[in-house]
Amino acid sequence: MPPTTLPVTLPDVEAARELLTGVVRPTPLEYSRALAELVGGPVHLKCENLQRAGSFKIRGAYTRIARLSEQEKARGVVAASAGNHAQGVALAARLLGLRATVYMPVGAALPKIRATEGYGAHVVLQGSTVDEALVSAREHAEATGAVLIHPFDHVDIVAGQGTVGLEILEECPDVRTVVVCTGGGGLLAGIATAVRALRPDVRVVGVQAGQAAAWPASLAAGHPVPLERMSTMADGIAVGRPGDVPFAVVRELVDDIRTVGEEAISQALLHLLERAKLVVEPAGAVGVAALMAEPGAFEPPVVVVLSGGNIDPLLLLRVIRHGMASAGRYLSLRVRVADRPGSLAGLLAVLADADANVLEVEHVRTGAALSVDEVEIGLQLETRGPEHCDAVLDRLRSEGYPVTSA
Repeated sequence: MPPTTLPVTLPDVEAARELLTGVVRPTPLEYSRALAELVGGPVHLKCENLQRAGSFKIRGAYTRIARLSEQEKARGVVAASAGNHAQGVALAARLLGLRATVYMPVGAALPKIRATEGYGAHVVLQGSTVDEALVSAREHAEATGAVLIHPFDHVDIVAGQGTVGLEILEECPDVRTVVVCTGGGGLLAGIATAVRALRPDVRVVGVQAGQAAAWPASLAAGHPVPLERMSTMADGIAVGRPGDVPFAVVRELVDDIRTVGEEAISQALLHLLERAKLVVEPAGAVGVAALMAEPGAFEPPVVVVLSGGNIDPLLLLRVIRHGMASAGRYLSLRVRVADRPGSLAGLLAVLADADANVLEVEHVRTGAALSVDEVEIGLQLETRGPEHCDAVLDRLRSEGYPVTSA
């Protein structure tokens, strides 16, 4: 397919950039030494988590809304989102003086709901997924005349998101691979449009959460194919069907679509917190997850887009713990000891000498497998990693403690 037949082109992205001047901030490109050592060449992080409203979504939302006719603006706008598009639409509408209604899934994170309301939008909780909320948003548009601002399936949305690609090329002129998270495909399609037009030698790779990956089957079929179910912590890219506009672009311009598991996502999020000092939501961390899972698949210099940082603190807490467990930083075990004074103190002394930090202790005094003079102690330990876990287990066994996994 010749580039001129694609629904979004480089001039569209460049026009969107002019429109967004003074509205969005060019986000920084941060060098990651840790990831560079892993890949064997420069790796940079494009920090859209530091964008206004916490994600790249303001780029597409403002571009779309600003181009409405005065008659359309007077009717207001409506959108559906798990959080980032919601905030982007709400902020754009406020900047342009429009009424905005946003449908969000019932399980949407409370901080994202409050932030959307804080920008002045009316929030309606409807459905269990973004796709179900989008059905309600369409019904609202038909009933009220409000203009639906789709989260990814519109040429203006894709063009606005593509301005990220222009910034990447300016900030890292020698880039060889750009890695982009993707759900519906608006960001991936926009970046691919800009990057491949100006630097056709650059490889563009999309990354999805494995449990919400509609793109591989859709590309294989040659058209968008909806998923029957999804289950991922990366709610920002949990989209059941690629958009028609992004699909036409991605099919022609994107080199590869990769998927990553929940374990890899949690480890990537933890890595970004600890090593890059960046708060990133799970959807925004999938590119780093792909890089960490198979570093040899990405030719450096690499730019990984961190799409957003709007994460529920409660989810962040769970993900940190999960990520530490996945990285071998937590050790759960059970130990049988004699049920007499000093047994627990002796066990804890051995763990202290092994430099294991005790997080939780549980006593089990009754059980079919326990004798009358025994107690089972359940332990949650913090360690320095897999090798330290093995060392702790070896130390306990060498001291005569029968150890089983929790």
